[in-house]
Amino acid sequence: MSNSSMMLNEKKYNRLIIVLSVLIPVVVAILFGVKIPNVEPLSFLPPIYASINALTALVLVLAFLAIRKKNVKLHKQLMIFAIVLSTSFLVMYVAYHMTSDSTKFGGKGLIKYVYYFILISHIILSIVVIPFVLITFLRGLTNQVERHKKIAKITFPLWLYVAVTGVIVYIMISPYYV
Repeated sequence: MSNSSMMLNEKKYNRLIIVLSVLIPVVVAILFGVKIPNVEPLSFLPPIYASINALTALVLVLAFLAIRKKNVKLHKQLMIFAIVLSTSFLVMYVAYHMTSDSTKFGGKGLIKYVYYFILISHIILSIVVIPFVLITFLRGLTNQVERHKKIAKITFPLWLYVAVTGVIVYIMISPYYV
C-alpha cells in the first residue's frame, strides 16, 4: 500500500473514530434518560456487568503480559476480547438504566466523597478512553507498531482504571440496590 493511500485510509478511520467517540457517549446519555414503560426491571444485570468490568481488567493485564513476552497473536486476541467485553458492559449498563431507576448511594461522611470521586472519575475517563482505545486498536491492526506502543502507554492505564473503578463503584453501591 502506498504512503498516500495509507494516509487517506487513516484520515477516513480518524473521522470514524471521532464520530464514534462523540456518538457513543451522546447515545448512552440519551438512552440513560429513556425509560421503557411496563417492562420488568433488569435488576439482575448490575452484578453481571460489574463482573464483566472485572474480567475486562484481568484481560487487559493478561494482554499486557502477553505483549511483554512478545506474544503478539495472544495479545491481539485478548485485546479483541477486551473490546467485546467493554461493548457488552455498555449494552447491559444501558439496558439496566432503561428499565430501572438509578440507585442512590446511601453512604455518609467521608465514604460518600470517596464514592463520588471514584464514580465521577470513572464516568469522565470512560468517555475519554473511547478514542484512545479505538486509535490504539486501529494502529495495532494496521501494524503501526511504534505508534501503537506510544498511545498504548496512555490507553492501557486509562482503560484499566475505568474497568477497576467500575467494579469498585458496584461494590460500594450494591448494598443500596432495592
